Amino acid sequence: MVPPMDASAYEFRIRGRLSATVLARFDMLKSDAERVETVLHGTVRDQAELHRIIERVQALGLELVELRQLPG
Repeated sequence: MVPPMDASAYEFRIRGRLSATVLARFDMLKSDAERVETVLHGTVRDQAELHRIIERVQALGLELVELRQLPG
C-alpha cells in the first residue's frame, strides 16, 4: 500500500520499555526497545492521525520524551 502524498514518517521516543499490551495500542507503528526508552516509528497519514497518537500516549500515562519528523 502506498501512503498518501501528505504522509510523513515520525519517530516517538517514550520513556521506559513498553509492554506487549501497551505496544498493541500502537499497532500502526513499528517499535524498537532501547536501554531506557521505547522508540515507535512509522508513517503518519496526516495531522489528525499524529494528534490521535499523541493523545493515546497521554491517555496511557506515558512520557513522550521526543517527537520528530523523519527526513524524506
